[in-house]
Amino acid sequence: MPEGLNSNLNLNEGAPPRVRPVMGEWGPLDVPNTRSKKRGRWFAIGALVVGLAVLLGYGYWMWTLLR
Repeated sequence: MPEGLNSNLNLNEGAPPRVRPVMGEWGPLDVPNTRSKKRGRWFAIGALVVGLAVLLGYGYWMWTLLR
């Protein structure tokens, strides 16, 4: 059978052993859960927005000083 018709559930097949998660009885250990990943995404978006606002505010302040 062609390989495309079967789903390979081993997601670590091509990864070197040093980057594979430690496997427990029911799945990988020390892997972040969905809630913490969502929180991290919102934190990254918030940090980007704050950084952009600081950069734009500083640019506006410099523009008013140079006018």
